[in-house]
Amino acid sequence: MNGADNIQKKSRKSHARAGIPMPWALEEEAKQAGFDLVAGVDEAGRGPLAGPVVAAAVILPAGFDIAGVRDSKTLSPEARERLFDRITEGAAAVGVGLCDHAEIDRMNILRASLLSMSRAVDALCVRPGFLIVDGKFKAPLDIPQRAVIRGDALCVSVAAASIVAK
Repeated sequence: MNGADNIQKKSRKSHARAGIPMPWALEEEAKQAGFDLVAGVDEAGRGPLAGPVVAAAVILPAGFDIAGVRDSKTLSPEARERLFDRITEGAAAVGVGLCDHAEIDRMNILRASLLSMSRAVDALCVRPGFLIVDGKFKAPLDIPQRAVIRGDALCVSVAAASIVAK
C-alpha cells in the first residue's frame, strides 16, 4: 500500500466514525477545507481503438438522492440511463467535454483524456472551487484538485460523472 492509499484509507475511516456517509467523504473533506463547490470528474472511452474520449464533470447538491449511483462500469445500460436522467435533472451543474479521434492521434490518449476533463469542467455553468478527478493524474486546470485512483468507486460525484460520461 502506498502513502496516498494509506492517507485515503485513514480519511475514509475517520469520516465513517464522524457519521459522514462514505460516498460523500471526499466532497466533505474538500468542503471542510473551505471549498464550497466540489466537482467530480471522470472520462469514458479510453478503451476503444477509434472514437472520442468523453469526460464529464458533476457538482451534486447536498441532499441529492445517491441511491444506485456508483461506478458506471458496474451498472447495466438500463440502470445507467435511469441514473443519467436523475443526475442531469438534479445536479447543481453538469459539464461534458470530448476529444475526437484526430486529437487523440495527435496528442495521445492520456493527454486527450485530461484535455476532455478540462473541457468538461469548463462546460459547467458554475466554476467549481475544487475537483476530485478519477485516476492518477490531475486535470490541466488552475483549480485545486485531488486525483483519486478508483475515484469512481470511492466518491459519489466522480461516480455520477462516470455515469454521465459513459
